[in-house]
Amino acid sequence: MKKLGFLVVIALVVAGFFALGLNQYLSLEGAKQLQLDLAAWRLEQPLVLAAVLFVSYVLIAALSLPGAAVMTLLLGGVFGLAWGLVLASFASSLGATLAFLMTRFILKDSVQRRFGDRLKTINDGVRREGGFYLFSLRLVPVFPFFLINMLMALTPIKIRQFYWVSQLGMLPGTLVYVNAGSQLSELKSLSGILSPSLLFSFVLLGIFPLIAKKILAWLSERAKKAKYSRPKRFDRNLIVIGGGAAGLVSAYIASAVKAKVTLIEAHKMGGDCLNYGCVPSKALIKTAKLAAQQRYGERYGLSGSEPVIDFRRIMARINDVIARIEPHDSVARYTELGVDVVQGYARLIDPWTVEIALNSGGVQRLTARAIIIAAGAEPAVPPLPGLEEVGYLTSDTLWDALAKSGEAPKRLLVLGGGAIGCELAQSFARLGSSVTQLEMLPRILYREDEDVSAAIARSLADDGVNIITDRRALRCEIDGEQKRMIVSDANGRESSIEFDTLLCAVGRKPRLQGYGLEELGIDISAIKLNEYLESQYPHILFAGDVAGPYQFTHVAAHQAWYAAVNGLFGGFKKFKVDYRIIPRVTYVDPEVASVGLTEAEATKQNIEYEVSRYGIDDLDRAICDSQAEGFIKVLTVPNKDRILGVTIVGAQAGELLAEYVLAMKHSIGLKKILATIHSYPSMSEANKYVAGEWQKAHAPQWALGLLARFHAWRRG
Repeated sequence: MKKLGFLVVIALVVAGFFALGLNQYLSLEGAKQLQLDLAAWRLEQPLVLAAVLFVSYVLIAALSLPGAAVMTLLLGGVFGLAWGLVLASFASSLGATLAFLMTRFILKDSVQRRFGDRLKTINDGVRREGGFYLFSLRLVPVFPFFLINMLMALTPIKIRQFYWVSQLGMLPGTLVYVNAGSQLSELKSLSGILSPSLLFSFVLLGIFPLIAKKILAWLSERAKKAKYSRPKRFDRNLIVIGGGAAGLVSAYIASAVKAKVTLIEAHKMGGDCLNYGCVPSKALIKTAKLAAQQRYGERYGLSGSEPVIDFRRIMARINDVIARIEPHDSVARYTELGVDVVQGYARLIDPWTVEIALNSGGVQRLTARAIIIAAGAEPAVPPLPGLEEVGYLTSDTLWDALAKSGEAPKRLLVLGGGAIGCELAQSFARLGSSVTQLEMLPRILYREDEDVSAAIARSLADDGVNIITDRRALRCEIDGEQKRMIVSDANGRESSIEFDTLLCAVGRKPRLQGYGLEELGIDISAIKLNEYLESQYPHILFAGDVAGPYQFTHVAAHQAWYAAVNGLFGGFKKFKVDYRIIPRVTYVDPEVASVGLTEAEATKQNIEYEVSRYGIDDLDRAICDSQAEGFIKVLTVPNKDRILGVTIVGAQAGELLAEYVLAMKHSIGLKKILATIHSYPSMSEANKYVAGEWQKAHAPQWALGLLARFHAWRRG
């Protein structure tokens, strides 16, 4: 209501301006006459006249009325070049800033809420270089003054920055108009002020900052490389360091386009996902799920029984699963594809040369036009006192420890409430371990909405996981054979948790040390990549977990395409990485799958949304499978069926999500999902039903009322 009232006041002021005929003074002829009328005032009360014209100019600019150019001429005609320039420069900048503030007050929040996802790229660009681009626009008088004010108000540019950049950027154009105004009586038309040659000069002046930026970037890059000797010929088109998902896909793409590529891997091909992450954990999750189904067999009309857990057999199965998938990522396969696979430790000794300490012994050096670092990530270990003394496992070391011991941990403490921690906590609880899960935040799966976290917390608790949240780990202690974790609550009160085995699952950090990056001046504590995945050396690119911001195997493969193509063809055409639609799945039971915005993210970003929700407990197939739990939650643009985000909690959530990923990728709305035939009985019908919930909420009630009357009339 405040915004509406403010808008009404502005409209009345503008209407009054035209109703009183004041616009006649903002023509060239009106300005000439006004100059003559103000001559005596100029001699008697110059300061009062200056104040009146200054305030008038500010109001005209603030209300975006036509006539700012004429006011600039008038100030030059009345006060001459020097004082006219001072008055016009400050008045125009102040008026522009007031127009900026009014537009921001009225429109910015609603525009960002409605179109925030589409404007993300623009917002990010303005945060980085908004002043730079505003300065270029201000230097060219041909860009509409009021339009720049309004459009910039919708971006995140800061008010102070907008003012001073506008002041400087408009100064040359203001000078031209004030100078022309000093001969106001001789002007025949406004078009004569900006001759083609003068206008061309302004355009050159406007693009100069852009050209200067490119030149400075080129000089900076050249200075960095100056101490190195760039090879005249290269051994390879591309060298890829790391044989995980990002490295394998990068090498595959390079070989597919007939580039000469070398892939360097020091340890196991397939990286963390195959050997320590996705594959072994999902194999373990499947076994744990079957154990739970056996334990609760009465749900399926069978007699429940306690499963006999033999961890040696479980580990044998997990290793067999890895062995069956391993050929997909093997040295043999990639050699057949045309990739030169070298096993050893790689290190950059200059921006184009990689030295490889071969696993078989010896050293090999190769040069390449482009290099991709795809070294992955490693588990983050918190710096807790006593941690080394009590011993701990990570998602990387867990599997060898299980294979060696041949049994599940008796009392397992899982440190971390994220996806990895939740998956492993539930699995080990189902396989007979006494599991405690410790999370420092108020709830597990903190990235998800509260209703999702609550649903998964109930499920884990049902499986016997003791979840402790809002507690900070302080230190580890050991007394003989007894190990314990000392934690504190929000009030600083300490308590202890006893355990036999500690699993650290507090996240992963990029694996960046040992590759010679520091010596090249690349800050490995905070890798800064541009939207093309390029480092400060454009031909050295990063992909996968080492690049961030998402640590998913499918994102690593997604980035690999951009890294490979930009590395090979970046001199001709570059492609910005598209992060708009990133699906993610947490493989707890029931699964959690998401794409796009959650409610919390939409609220934080001030994006307006509606929620359509369907409970899977009502789905026929879920009832048949005794998996009638969970829900689908779809966020849409208000009064439209365009999907902003989806969260699914339930059986096969990861598979159900694929339909929404496709829909969002190709701008398919809920109405088209509703109109699509889904097989019966299937879990995928839930996607159709949630679309039906949206349709029901948006059914035109007036039309339904008319239809009721029509059918009553038809019945006679």
